[in-house]
Amino acid sequence: MSDKDPYSKVEHVKTLSRNLRGTITESIENTSTIKFTDDDYELLKFHGTYQGYNRDTATERKKQKLDKEWEFMVRVKLPGGRINAAQYLALDNFADDYANGTLRITSRQGIQFHNILKGELHPMISAINKALMTTLGACGDVVRNVMSSPSPVNKPVYVQIQKDAEILNDELMPTTPAYHEIWVDGEKHFSGQEKPDPLYGERWLPRKFKVALALPEDNTIDVLTNCIGLIAVIEDEQIIGYNMYLGGGLGMTHNKPETYPRLASPITYVPRSDLIDAVKAVVKLQRDNGDRSNRKHARLKYVVEEQGVEWTKRTLDHYFGRELEDVRPIPDLEVADHMGWHIQDAEKDTWYLGLHVSSGRVKDDGDIKLRSALRQIAETLGIYYVLMPTEDILICDVQADQKDVIESILKEYSVPHSKDVPVIEKWGMSCVALPTCGKALAEGERARKPIFDSILKVLEKHNLDKELISVRITGCPNGCSRPYVGDIGIVGRTPDHYALFVGGSFVGTRLSYKVEDRIHIDKIAETLEPLFIEYKDHKNHNEKFGDFCDRIGKDRVFDLLEKKEAA
Repeated sequence: MSDKDPYSKVEHVKTLSRNLRGTITESIENTSTIKFTDDDYELLKFHGTYQGYNRDTATERKKQKLDKEWEFMVRVKLPGGRINAAQYLALDNFADDYANGTLRITSRQGIQFHNILKGELHPMISAINKALMTTLGACGDVVRNVMSSPSPVNKPVYVQIQKDAEILNDELMPTTPAYHEIWVDGEKHFSGQEKPDPLYGERWLPRKFKVALALPEDNTIDVLTNCIGLIAVIEDEQIIGYNMYLGGGLGMTHNKPETYPRLASPITYVPRSDLIDAVKAVVKLQRDNGDRSNRKHARLKYVVEEQGVEWTKRTLDHYFGRELEDVRPIPDLEVADHMGWHIQDAEKDTWYLGLHVSSGRVKDDGDIKLRSALRQIAETLGIYYVLMPTEDILICDVQADQKDVIESILKEYSVPHSKDVPVIEKWGMSCVALPTCGKALAEGERARKPIFDSILKVLEKHNLDKELISVRITGCPNGCSRPYVGDIGIVGRTPDHYALFVGGSFVGTRLSYKVEDRIHIDKIAETLEPLFIEYKDHKNHNEKFGDFCDRIGKDRVFDLLEKKEAA
């Protein structure tokens, strides 16, 4: 009989945490230290914050025998990315009051703040709650922010899918009283009588868990990359239910083939009236069957892959309480272009405007003062925003006679329209990476411009710069910018070096494959050039670059790269 502990260290930390309290309160009150303990570091994630340090200064400070510059990231949970003007203005204020003067739109339709000091953590999270938002469950081993197709168009299916995202977000929210006790000045005495969360249990989930809802006509969220991907089934312009896909997830580790990205598998159809119970059944399935000994093997994707689709369906039926239906036919998935002006409600003559936000970073940078523009629009018009899963933003509910006001504000602050942004930049994504992410192996956001500029130069050379090509850059293989489903994935390997992936699907339905394991940042564009030339000469009508690389096959792609290298 093996003496190996079936639980990882983090599992023990969660179990002994007194419902996620740990010693967080004591550490907040201890002003003699600028960081939390390792155990509390794990618990802080559930409360919506990550502890890290400034990686730009760490090496030099170590030489000087100084401690790291410890700091925190705080993430706000916003289902479907909806945020009203008052909430946005509050968050904008928090960027100056507690963080580094910027807001960052995440690839899961949330908001992140960076460079927060320990002493500012409690007042910031408290202020977020007073502004009727929360950070609870934005991180940690629970269901994260629930995503949905972002369009604000006033048609039944768009209204329904956002409503379902909000309901699921509420139903899947952790119930621990520790959050309000610690951050919102609630009762601070643990009674010892609390019961575990009825859904998550005393150990919570084995790992983070992601849920997303998509309309077939708009898979901007890359729905199949989630633990649960829900694709709407529509009849008579109404959502009657969802096809449920299970086991998506992109995180992996370089040179560890037992870890891998995976797209969710079709499992069942769920009527809309059963949606909550069905999703909770999946959460329970993962709670009871996920790997709790190895956090790198703890996601639902490994359960589905290793146990198989038939076992997953049969086990889900058991948790749900009856046999669920087979998936129903749906149209092929598409990705909508939300940038620029679009009709939101034809009868009311309201519009929405999609603005590109490079790397999701809302800031005033030189002449381009995006942050000032968005603040003035919110103050002047009282509209609402939708945070995009592509890290961009939609300005919604704009009256026809207000369009000129917005145009004037954007012009005043030199904010470019999406039509003035290169196509490759418009469809690109990049994660935060250095200096704030502890997992980053290479630059992400800060490498975006040189990488995109070099690729754009090659595309222009071959008259391909108007082609819709999605390029995703990430500083590590965990894949926050979803690099393995884009046309081109650029994944941090070591400082200034990246693994290169091609052959993914622009609409998020196929994984890419690796063609270079470790390539210098300056060589990325020229490495891709022979593939771009072949694409120009042999692509089919309207064929996307990723689809082309998939069609011609790996052998031909590697042959082209080898010929380039030999030359």
